[in-house]
Amino acid sequence: MSFRLTYATMYDPPEAMHAGFEAALAKVRAELGARHMLFIDGADRPAERSTPALSPIDTDMMLGEFARASERDVDLAMAAAHAAWPQWRRTPGPERVRLLRRIADVMEARVYEIAAAVALEVGKNRMEALGETQETVDFFRLYADDFESAGYYDRPLPDDPLEGVASHNRSTMRPYGVWAVIAPFNFPLALAGGPVAAALVAGNTVVVKGATDTPWSGRLLADCVRDAGAPPGVFNYLSGSGSEIGAAMAVHPDTAGLTFTGSAAVGMGLVRQLAGGAYPRPCIAEMGGKNSCIVTAAGDLDRAAAGIVRSAYGMSGQKCSALSRLYVDATVADGLIERLQTQIGAIRIGDPTQRANWLGPVVNKSAYERYGRCLRQLREGGAEILCGGRQLKDGALARGFYVEPVLAEAPLGHALWREEMFLPVLMLHRVSDREEAMRLANASDVGLTAGVYGSADDVAWFHETIEAGVTYANRAQGATTGAWPGYQPFAGWKGSSSTGKAIASFYYLAQYMREQSRTVVE
Repeated sequence: MSFRLTYATMYDPPEAMHAGFEAALAKVRAELGARHMLFIDGADRPAERSTPALSPIDTDMMLGEFARASERDVDLAMAAAHAAWPQWRRTPGPERVRLLRRIADVMEARVYEIAAAVALEVGKNRMEALGETQETVDFFRLYADDFESAGYYDRPLPDDPLEGVASHNRSTMRPYGVWAVIAPFNFPLALAGGPVAAALVAGNTVVVKGATDTPWSGRLLADCVRDAGAPPGVFNYLSGSGSEIGAAMAVHPDTAGLTFTGSAAVGMGLVRQLAGGAYPRPCIAEMGGKNSCIVTAAGDLDRAAAGIVRSAYGMSGQKCSALSRLYVDATVADGLIERLQTQIGAIRIGDPTQRANWLGPVVNKSAYERYGRCLRQLREGGAEILCGGRQLKDGALARGFYVEPVLAEAPLGHALWREEMFLPVLMLHRVSDREEAMRLANASDVGLTAGVYGSADDVAWFHETIEAGVTYANRAQGATTGAWPGYQPFAGWKGSSSTGKAIASFYYLAQYMREQSRTVVE
């Protein structure tokens, strides 16, 4: 059986994958420093301003000069998408499906080069970057398959029971119009590409904005969409600040719907904003998490330690699905802590494009400084730091934003139990039984992912009781992370999602369309 890259399988890739990445990385490094423009109405477009993008791996490394959109550019992109929509919505479903599959093919042919750019831009290790790029390919293929298998969301219904009259009924789903996509820095390719694929195949046109820290990934997505033959105006790419460009997209009169991935505070503001006005517009807001894991007295501690470390510290904890809260039965806590300390101590920190290093930097200076503040809060609030706690400044690491992974045993009253830190910081508390653990796990306004290690009875109880949209039981590959298109739908409960519908699920595409009932009498 050939190797299939997913977040569950990436820990033991074939040697050819490393060789492919090394070759691509050398090529990408040789081309650093280029100028990159916006993409509007089928063409590259310069902006009045541009900004150099520096790598969090080494801030002496300039990745390129990137155009920064203005509100005028938002108007141009929206106008292009609005003008292209009538023809795109009339484009037959099979043709839209073919475009998605062409985009997937183009991207897969470039998977190593794109992954090398993502690693340099975000600070991901090579397997995380390859995983994100392949995940984006799989989003385009999965949504094409889903749209096709759903009969393009056009279904005949029974005729009206009328004597002597043929009254035919059907239900069809129709696109909304111009769909705005606002992507985060941590998965700048996948969390732009996934919503773009869904919106396009459903018949919407798209304007997508990448995060300020990661403009390159979105531009590479634009190149793939362009080279696959998307008609002008159907897809448009902007880069710039959320407070300026994202806000302008959200309030624009041509915006018919919006997908946002980011913090709960910003997401809820967008939900309220799009619900207001003359009529509500759809807002798919995928928001934060404060994800928990329960280890019961019956849990496999070796398996738990592996999954906990991978989910708490992968990508320096900068995932909405990262493990943040750990509740451990007191009878096994010491044994688990010992295993965690051993595994954390073995983590290699450094340039994540190098094969030997698993943990790279946090994304920017702000995150680096937030790490320092969180460590001070932990110590001042009575937490015991069991592992880590240093900002690393030795040698080449001084030019990047490197920090140690932290394991802290903290009192329950500590404020950081409720704050999404987006850092490699895991807080632990000993519990008397699984009921106490569940009460603490569910005492949160968000409910994205959660994990458990325990017996079969523990797992059944966990699934019936936990308030989270994505769950993992006894999984060494990740206690709270690792969802992949076609394998694990990814949805949040409570304040983690505005819809409760999962990314890459059976129910996702329908959110990008509205239903029309049609009755025709012959």
